[in-house]
Amino acid sequence: MRGSEGQRGKPLRTRRAVLLASALTGAAVAAPRRRLLAERPYRFGLTPVFLSNDLALLEALQGYLARALGGEVQLVLKRTYQEITTQLIAGEIDAAWICGFPFVAYRPRLELLAVPVWRGQPRYQSYLIAGPEQRGTDIDALRSNTHAFSDPDSNSGFLVTRALLAERRQTPEAFFSRTFFTYGHRNVVRAVASGLAQSGSVDGYVWEVMTETEPELTGRTRVLWRSEWMGFPPVATSLGGLRNARTARLQSALIAMPGDDLGRRALAFLRLDGFMMAPSNLYQGIADRVALVGNE
Repeated sequence: MRGSEGQRGKPLRTRRAVLLASALTGAAVAAPRRRLLAERPYRFGLTPVFLSNDLALLEALQGYLARALGGEVQLVLKRTYQEITTQLIAGEIDAAWICGFPFVAYRPRLELLAVPVWRGQPRYQSYLIAGPEQRGTDIDALRSNTHAFSDPDSNSGFLVTRALLAERRQTPEAFFSRTFFTYGHRNVVRAVASGLAQSGSVDGYVWEVMTETEPELTGRTRVLWRSEWMGFPPVATSLGGLRNARTARLQSALIAMPGDDLGRRALAFLRLDGFMMAPSNLYQGIADRVALVGNE
């Protein structure tokens, strides 16, 4: 009987050994996987709402974020809003500075991290600009113009103007003689300043900063009309992204930028005061426009 019990006990000890070995192997595999996820570059996306690709600015921003997050940060620059928003929602990048229009359009799939503060508030305006010879003070003066837009997913560079025309039961195609997208707010200013377009829809923040840095360019344009103040283009992550420890650190790092030398350097390049948390209803004005044009 004892021999029989011993034989029965042997498989039990073997099963335990196999389970223990399996657990240890699983832990050994999981640990490098966690390290790999922690060590890969943190991917931060930038769109044409980003003012420029100035190398000194990019170096300051990347250096500050890398130090704050404790690892390598990869800045991902794309030409269109759609490209960066698609990658953000798909989880191919960790966070991005996007436009208010796609933030509202994809709100159920995004989380707000922080909002830039410009001239003391987290808001900006959309401008209608034209050549200096253009008369008038509203969009009606621009009928039959060749008009430059920034991006089809831009709030200030497309949606605002489209909504203005929707209120008049007009479309851009019917109102203007010709329209085109420049894929960059700075390019809208260039198009109008050069005479390639007679008028354009542009981010007021970009136009104002360009007036400080490139006055000879904006001096060949004039602001015909300004929108009301709207929520500044936000920094966002995909839904659930704040559960990522590095994304949570990114949020804290953005808000802490004014207290750091390198952070202040990046903010100075951007002409921003800093970043702040803001309620999601900051974007209600943009949401109203999305609803308006969606009901055309």
